[in-house]
Amino acid sequence: MNYLVVKWLHILSSTMLFGTGLGSAFYFYFASRTRDPRVAASVVKSVVLADWIFTTPTIILQPATGLYLAHIANMPLSTPWLALSIILYLVAVAAWLPVVWIQIRMRELAAGAMRAERELPAIYWRLLKYWMTLGVVAFVSLVAVFYLMVAKPG
Repeated sequence: MNYLVVKWLHILSSTMLFGTGLGSAFYFYFASRTRDPRVAASVVKSVVLADWIFTTPTIILQPATGLYLAHIANMPLSTPWLALSIILYLVAVAAWLPVVWIQIRMRELAAGAMRAERELPAIYWRLLKYWMTLGVVAFVSLVAVFYLMVAKPG
């Protein structure tokens, strides 16, 4: 495949990964803060769907295109900025994987509260704290990866 096409796919998928994550986190958090199970159920359901449609493919495309670009450029994976990018990416993915389970669980809890016409249960709020903590880890890691991709420091 052509280098520029792969580079474009790499940049596009990193932008989609970062943008979807940041946008989803914003809406997820503020929908939860309304404390309205109907709002939370709707938004959390959409965030779970967005993860499957956008985040999952980009999680796969990022390392595939990145490794291909490194191969084409004859760049060893031990190059410091590249090695650190890979480590940080793995940290972000490791934080994201439990977030997927947490979101699915929170979707079920919000839908159940909506059907029962009750408040969001205490476990929802506990899971939201875990979700936020893991989200911050993933966010900071991806911001650092973005910097490393652009700056390629020596």
